[in-house]
Amino acid sequence: MNDDSTLLVTVTGHDRPGISARLLSTLSVFPVTIVDLEQVVLAGRLVLGTVLGVDERVAPGVSRQRVFEEVRSALDKTAIDLDMEVEYGDGGGNGRVNDFASGRLHVTVLADPLRPGALGAITSCVARAGANIDRIERLSSYPVTSVEMEISGGNAEQLRAELAMEASTQGVDVAVQPSGLHRRAKHLIVMDVDSTLIQGEVIELLAAHAGCEKEVARVTEEAMRGELDFEESLRRRVSLLKGLDASAIDAVREEIQLTPGARTLVRTLKRLGYECGIVSGGFTQITDVLVERLGLDYSAANTLEVVDGTLTGELVGPIIDRKGKATTLKRFAAEAGVPLEQTVAVGDGANDLDMLQVAGLGVAFNAKPVVRQQADTSVNVPYLDTIAFILGITREEIEAADLHGLATEPASPSSPATAGV
Repeated sequence: MNDDSTLLVTVTGHDRPGISARLLSTLSVFPVTIVDLEQVVLAGRLVLGTVLGVDERVAPGVSRQRVFEEVRSALDKTAIDLDMEVEYGDGGGNGRVNDFASGRLHVTVLADPLRPGALGAITSCVARAGANIDRIERLSSYPVTSVEMEISGGNAEQLRAELAMEASTQGVDVAVQPSGLHRRAKHLIVMDVDSTLIQGEVIELLAAHAGCEKEVARVTEEAMRGELDFEESLRRRVSLLKGLDASAIDAVREEIQLTPGARTLVRTLKRLGYECGIVSGGFTQITDVLVERLGLDYSAANTLEVVDGTLTGELVGPIIDRKGKATTLKRFAAEAGVPLEQTVAVGDGANDLDMLQVAGLGVAFNAKPVVRQQADTSVNVPYLDTIAFILGITREEIEAADLHGLATEPASPSSPATAGV
């Protein structure tokens, strides 16, 4: 049954300055209220939708039908003047989107490229779960295409599980998060270093100088898959570096490459008021340089013992392992005065799992299968700044920040951000 208590007005046409102002000015002479309003411009074409109600405080006892007829007549004339098209429909009562008890969700889809079939499969999955897509917005077109859907009526855990399966099938990344102000209130991000903030593993670069690269790489892979205790594996690998001249550390500092988009992500988040930190199973001899050059707020890592200019094959102080990373994130959050639910953790290996699970949002970045399965969401494209899209930050917002006198860092495939630290 139709509900004529509200009127839906949809205006479309070529966008140019003053369109919205003219349309709203036309409505201003009528006793109507704006119940809902949304505008989007896509490829230069404007779509403006508004749900109107009748303000009975201004015109008590007035006929809604008569008011809406007069509104339609006036808008028809304005639309002709503006060379726009206007359509009318039932506004759906109070005009509010579905707001089920289970709450609202944001679903972010990332892919390179994003194909219609893949997005169609994701939206079909949402529909099968009994949820409704209230809004779809593009967040970025490079270095990946990402879109965000605002969803009502879905259960977060159920949707996350079903969408994860569909995303794997379609070859896209999907993040599911509860909606609300807290989503953009996350104000501490803590990242792993090796194979996350930087490309590759520092200990393997050191091993190449020591002539034991293959053996170290084998132990590293076992540890990252969760097949070997991290502390044991770390001590075994470090022991292989015994006798290496400390000058190799300086050489490795020059060799390491930031992950594409790393500078962009840190710079953008810090501009938005985030605290940024790193926690690494690697070594302070490298992370200290990253802190200085990226302007990071927090850092924790292991320390190689150096005696008389030579690596002893031992470590100094307590070990930062899987549990240590989670403990460190909690410490950083306490020092920053940020609740854990407003923290983001990013990592790729099994030793990052505790940290990812403690954080308000855990992101598996090009991670091993065991990590992808247990993290809140995963990103499988080689651009670290795509994490900003999961947080609801658009590419346009990132570029706008750069226009305000900030240094730029190319992050697209055509100009990869692979400069060393």
